[in-house]
Amino acid sequence: MKLICQGADLSEAVLKVVKACASKTTMPVLECIKLSARNDILSLLATDEEISIEKIIKADVLEEGELCVPGKYFSDFVNKINDVEITLTTCPKGLKIEYEDAVSYMQMLPPDDFPVIDSSISENHFVMEQDAFRELIAKTTFCCAQDDSRPVLKGCLFEIGGGGVVVTSLDGYRMAVCRKPLLSLTEEKRIICPARTLNEIAKMLSGSEGEVKLFLQRGMMLVEVNDTILTSRLYAGEFINRDAIFPKSFNTFVKVRRKDFEESVERAAILVRSDKNNLIILDIKDNYIGITSNSDIGGVSEVVGARVEGPELKIAMNSKYILECARAVNEEFVYIEFNSNVSPFIVHGEEKENCCYLILPVRAGA
Repeated sequence: MKLICQGADLSEAVLKVVKACASKTTMPVLECIKLSARNDILSLLATDEEISIEKIIKADVLEEGELCVPGKYFSDFVNKINDVEITLTTCPKGLKIEYEDAVSYMQMLPPDDFPVIDSSISENHFVMEQDAFRELIAKTTFCCAQDDSRPVLKGCLFEIGGGGVVVTSLDGYRMAVCRKPLLSLTEEKRIICPARTLNEIAKMLSGSEGEVKLFLQRGMMLVEVNDTILTSRLYAGEFINRDAIFPKSFNTFVKVRRKDFEESVERAAILVRSDKNNLIILDIKDNYIGITSNSDIGGVSEVVGARVEGPELKIAMNSKYILECARAVNEEFVYIEFNSNVSPFIVHGEEKENCCYLILPVRAGA
């Protein structure tokens, strides 16, 4: 293989695909980026067998071929020479990298060992506005589980149909449910997509306008944006029945200015951030919320004005959870609805049906 390309193009492509390289694996080839040169294009492909990312750039291909290079090392190296023309050539020493008056070499692995990625996924699809999709992901994926104890909870449930999509995510302590309209769909579907995949797609769409089309087939998802193709497997298994978790009614209703509430909780959270539960107390009164926290470092006691309807209530919660949900609402006012100090409560904006968060309180002494 021998080709000439611009360092800026190569660096941008490598930075996109290296995110799909495996970090902990017994298969060294999964830590690699596969380079394929033919017909005056260079394809860069990486996968950890859950997600794969391929980026195509223009190149002056003098000799067609393909090879695999260590992804992280190649990415870091190319990023340091992104403002010059680069020549890549295979040789007995490995991959020869020529730039300006310099020559460097990097180890290669056989391309035949690289997994075959199926990109013929086109049986079903749904289409959304890019802004709507990005907002949907930003409002849900942070509620996904981070550990592997229940892999299905590391993804978001997509219920696609009826002219819209409902996305649900939860980690055992909080749950997000958000709805957005669809532009079109070929078939109603119910899938569980890894949060990591969704966040990578959102990054691909950053700064873009228009539509995004997501293809589904054989337990896989595919999306193509600006010469970048992302393919991901979907999770199999049963998701939580959210209707069995959400309370049917509430007793205490609170409307509070988001900025004031958020800033007060942030201050209260500082002194408990080393505690297991990041515990703060909300004391819901007639026309205000008392926000307190106490730890060995010190204590905070503040009052935020609010409109309150229903019985007064004092409830303990994880400050991180309430903060992240309030920020995700991203409206002037936040609405919080309670039943008791041991029952799940919800956080939402003016239109509860569009996006709503359920949070479990922390029981006293927990």
